[in-house]
Amino acid sequence: MIKYIKYHKNYTEFGEPYQLVLPLNLEGLVPDDDSVRLLSHELEDLDYSLLYQAYSAKSRNLAVDPKTMFKILTYAYSQNIYSSRKIETACKRDINFMWLLAGQKAPDHSTIARFRTGFLADTCEDLFYQMVRRLEQMGELSKETVFIDGTELEACANKYTFVWKKSVGKWEEKMSLKIQEAVTLLNREYLQSFRVSEETRTQDIQKICCFIEQVCEEQHTVFVHGKGRRKSRNQRYLELFRRFLERQTVYDWHTASFQGRNNYCKTDPDATFMHMKDDHMRNAQLKPGYNVQIGVDSEYIVAADIFQNRNDVWTLVPFLETMEKKVGFRYPSVTADSGYESEEAYTYLREQKQKPYIKPQTYEKWKKRSFKQDISKRENMGYDKITDTYICHAGKELKPLFIKKQKSKSGYESEVTVYECEDCTGCPYKERCTRAKGNKRLYISKSFLEKRQESYENILSEKGTLYRMNRSIQVEGAFGVLKNDYEFQRFLLRGKTKVKLEILLLCMGYNLNKLHAKIQNERTGSHLFPVKETA
Repeated sequence: MIKYIKYHKNYTEFGEPYQLVLPLNLEGLVPDDDSVRLLSHELEDLDYSLLYQAYSAKSRNLAVDPKTMFKILTYAYSQNIYSSRKIETACKRDINFMWLLAGQKAPDHSTIARFRTGFLADTCEDLFYQMVRRLEQMGELSKETVFIDGTELEACANKYTFVWKKSVGKWEEKMSLKIQEAVTLLNREYLQSFRVSEETRTQDIQKICCFIEQVCEEQHTVFVHGKGRRKSRNQRYLELFRRFLERQTVYDWHTASFQGRNNYCKTDPDATFMHMKDDHMRNAQLKPGYNVQIGVDSEYIVAADIFQNRNDVWTLVPFLETMEKKVGFRYPSVTADSGYESEEAYTYLREQKQKPYIKPQTYEKWKKRSFKQDISKRENMGYDKITDTYICHAGKELKPLFIKKQKSKSGYESEVTVYECEDCTGCPYKERCTRAKGNKRLYISKSFLEKRQESYENILSEKGTLYRMNRSIQVEGAFGVLKNDYEFQRFLLRGKTKVKLEILLLCMGYNLNKLHAKIQNERTGSHLFPVKETA
């Protein structure tokens, strides 16, 4: 006869006797050289006053101290654990997390998520830079140069909910034509003089709707719906302009959400559609993401920020300004790749008396034979400093024609000198030199060329070679660890503030792991890797 077993929620009622194996004190189970001990020690002395101010004085008793919660979150990010549910499981099963809790009850996933997005969002940046200043006091930072690089990380958003600025403008323009036609008919039938301008379109439509509603009320208009019922003139005009108002409100919302960008994502309005480096389908698909910028010194991440720009060229100046403000000192030199080169960046570094070690965008092209044989390039022409003229391949002069001023996306104004050839008619090299129907022209910023030459000479020096090699090792290596070793390739939270919180927690975990590795390998105080000498 089959005996049916009745199951209970409490599994201790099954009756199997088990001997308690774990000791009541977990101190002996955590190795003396474990990174969790270093993490707890380094985070213990930070100033948590801003974090405690985020809690209300009349709030209920906290299950876990905020300082302990911050330690748990930082250690979780250093161990590739990002989900609040997985952190909850680790607090119940992992000895290192139990050791951090020090006898306190393990928090549930909702408590962890609420702490991360609610209480920690505005204070994590302060705690991160406190840790950076602590590394400086320990002599772990060289304070000689900062290596800067950026990467695109995918946002927690639907990749098919994109809104394009050009499309919104096109549909808004089409609707504007219909509105003008409707206003003309309305003025004719109601003997009014309404106007709808582009600047105050929403307010003008609202005034028209209020006028029609008042007319309907005065004439006691009966509104009908359904098939076979003829709508009155008042009802038709009211419904028409209400539809215009509804659509215009949506277009205004889209325009406000662009924030100077060409697109945004509906599920995360702060995210921008951009090309990702990890293009597995190889179809150059645009995905919603953020531009993550970090600064590295002595293998530690000393600054991190989030940008919505798709390229790095407009991020250098605001990134350096924020870093100097938060870290508390200014680096005498900046090392970055060619993606950061611009006249604005060079000008800013010169004003701040910071030496640029930025690779020119044409650095690799200069080495190619095809570039050296291209007679259309300015670099392959002769130049006379006295007369300020270029000499083309045919021996003709390109003289300065005029100077024009142009503004960049960030508002920086530069001067561009336009040079034009004296006469390209009948020149045998014209097809190889220019595609213009008239004479060949050169557009040159003298200030930019002078500052680019300075940076070019810097990177070719002995120190520049050392910095360029360390940049590829330290900052690109940091991104390699974060994206591949830590398997952080997509944000879990939405919104620029919460995304920045995630990257700061990740960088803090990275720094503590790096400090732990340096201590164990007896490499503390080392800053730069030496250049290997070739035999």
